[in-house]
Amino acid sequence: MTTTSLSGSVATQANVYFDGKCVSHTVTLADGTRKSVGVILPAALTFNTGAPEIMETVAGRCSILLKGETEWKSYGPGESYNVPGNSSFEIKVEGEPYHYICHFG
Repeated sequence: MTTTSLSGSVATQANVYFDGKCVSHTVTLADGTRKSVGVILPAALTFNTGAPEIMETVAGRCSILLKGETEWKSYGPGESYNVPGNSSFEIKVEGEPYHYICHFG
């Protein structure tokens, strides 16, 4: 487990999506930067985006298909992928849960 000292706040109310298959908490840093830290249980889901996102993989693996693309791509710990704003992506998580940090904007 890694911890980092930061100045900001963590929303204590969880964001729960897809009947609990995705749970995250919003983190707001002192400079106003917003992120979410979460986990996706094994499932195949579709997410819509407002702002652009960088999805950083912390643990587990996933396969994603960005809107308008035809090739699935796989990501594991230490890897990240970009999702355009006002778009969507499909994600498949198999086996162990997928832990992520979502960087908005």
